[in-house]
Amino acid sequence: MDLDINQYINIFVEESKEHLQNMNDILLELEKNPSNHDLINEIFRVAHTLKGMSGTMGFTNMANLTHDMENVLQAIRNDEIEVSEEIIDLLFECFDALDTSVNHIIDYGSEDTSNHKELISKLNNHLVKEKNSKSNERNIQKPVLELEHHLIEVLKKAKSDGLNVYKIDISLKETCMLKAARAFIVFNTLESFGEIVYSHPSVDDIEDEKFDLSFSIMLVTSSRESEILNSLNQISEIDKIDITLIDDSFNIIEVNNTSPKSDEGLSSFQDEDGKDEKTTQSHLGKIGKTVRVDIDRLDNLMNLVSELIIIKTRMDDLSGKAAGENMTEAIEYLERITTSLHDAVMKVRMVPIERVFNRFPRLVRDLSKELGKEIDLQMSGEETEVDRTVIDEIGDPLIHLIRNSIDHGIELPKERVKIGKPERGKLVLKAYPDGNNVVIEVEDDGRGIDYKYVLRKALEKGLITDKEAESLTVEESINLLFLPGFSTADKISDLSGRGVGLDVVKSKIESINGSVEVESIKDKGTKFIIRIPLTLAIIQALLIRLKDEIYAIPLSSVTEIINIPSSGIRDIQGQEIALYRGKTIPIIRLRKVLDISEEEEVEDLVVVVVNKGEKQAGLIVDSLIGQQEIVIKSLGKYLAGIKYISGATILGNGNISLILDINSLI
Repeated sequence: MDLDINQYINIFVEESKEHLQNMNDILLELEKNPSNHDLINEIFRVAHTLKGMSGTMGFTNMANLTHDMENVLQAIRNDEIEVSEEIIDLLFECFDALDTSVNHIIDYGSEDTSNHKELISKLNNHLVKEKNSKSNERNIQKPVLELEHHLIEVLKKAKSDGLNVYKIDISLKETCMLKAARAFIVFNTLESFGEIVYSHPSVDDIEDEKFDLSFSIMLVTSSRESEILNSLNQISEIDKIDITLIDDSFNIIEVNNTSPKSDEGLSSFQDEDGKDEKTTQSHLGKIGKTVRVDIDRLDNLMNLVSELIIIKTRMDDLSGKAAGENMTEAIEYLERITTSLHDAVMKVRMVPIERVFNRFPRLVRDLSKELGKEIDLQMSGEETEVDRTVIDEIGDPLIHLIRNSIDHGIELPKERVKIGKPERGKLVLKAYPDGNNVVIEVEDDGRGIDYKYVLRKALEKGLITDKEAESLTVEESINLLFLPGFSTADKISDLSGRGVGLDVVKSKIESINGSVEVESIKDKGTKFIIRIPLTLAIIQALLIRLKDEIYAIPLSSVTEIINIPSSGIRDIQGQEIALYRGKTIPIIRLRKVLDISEEEEVEDLVVVVVNKGEKQAGLIVDSLIGQQEIVIKSLGKYLAGIKYISGATILGNGNISLILDINSLI
């Protein structure tokens, strides 16, 4: 592919993804309301736009598929065939093929080799079959021609003057390089026969090459069809010419500019971007204005802000040594600026979680059909915003949880009716902000989790010992679901039984400093609760000291700082515990965990109480330094995966401080 086309690939991919998401949403809506012609019109427009974009970029396989989709959709618009379950499934297949093609372009910069021959054949066979069936059901009648008032007047005047009116459809070859120039020759040729009274697209659009490979012209002339055809055949790079004489064999219907049907008949002369689009798009709501920004540029901006914060921290360190009042004021001003700059950059990076949620209605629809279940998906909080880098990480875990709920959780309709539940299952997907975190809940009203069955399966697979099983609580038994290799499925299918699932969810979420919990009531349902940080770049942290080293604990994980006498710690079966606000919590000696030499134990211990969801633990530290805004730096690929450490930061004095991973400590 040449350099000129390459520079437009990013724009093509972004716009194609938006159009495909739009198509997916409309198809799901069409499945519920198959008689809604506005939805058909919109899918037609999306397919038409994708065809034009693909053709321009030279992606012929996508262009060919969308062209044949248009044929089927046009037949539906003309009431030649009806929307059926078979057609919906076929259009979904086309959507999947187009989505695969776009993803291939993202990965490799070029179109995949699949020419979608089988799918195109399905579309054409269905079109022929349905048309034949429809024509056998009704009497043959005049074809309908919808024209605007001024064109009907032209038609009447031409007839009274003994002239002919032709509708001429021209299709250029895909190899045509200068479409506008070729169209200009066609116009010049036809003007030698008479007067061109209309063109679609408009003459201006054709001159600016704002059209696909085809255009339509209405010509008033005294010449015969054969003469016009002979002249047009002399022009090179024309693929197909259709000439239709508009006479008494047509049922002429007058339409106005604002009619949503004015672009549906044989003479579809209204511009695709005409006023009628307002009617057909009303159900989608207002589309927000957005600016596309390269994520690499944003990352660079974030790094600059990070360095600015580091400088601020160093100045803060120097201010302790400098007595000048101006120095303190300067630091305060710098702090205000960096905070404002940080907030501004974060807002630019924030994207609505809808980007992840919008793929799930289709997923639920397909799995419901595959498993013979009826499921209502309810989504809320799609407008909740999280950092762009977090968005990329949570899609797969949520897909795992949704598949899990539909496959294992929600019962078949007959089973639900037997136990007094509604026939249709309910799956709720909810997102909402919670301080510096975003919470995502996946809840179903299915059979719930039988903790005894989970315990038995874990024993069978050798994931725990009999002794360990005896001491497990109900909550701990349910959490066995997150062990690697665990599965409750008795047979392997496309959805279950391979022992890959919830352990992947847990590790993926914890890799972005999040946590996942599960709540379940047998025969009532299950709820998975995911907590993820708003950002992975700059956080508030509590700095603590262990011997000569300084460590950072994310402040979002800190519940409280307390003092506990050493005599208040008890050892129960090898686990140290202490009483905290009327309940016992495990105590973790950070020196021991991080393999730092122990000192003589003091009577009064400093304990940082941290939480991971509902779980709590007390971390024994030597001393506290204080709260500070820190910049998270990756440890790099060589040090990645070190237990208990999630990253590092640079302190004001230039030293490195390691950030503790609370998820792995608790």
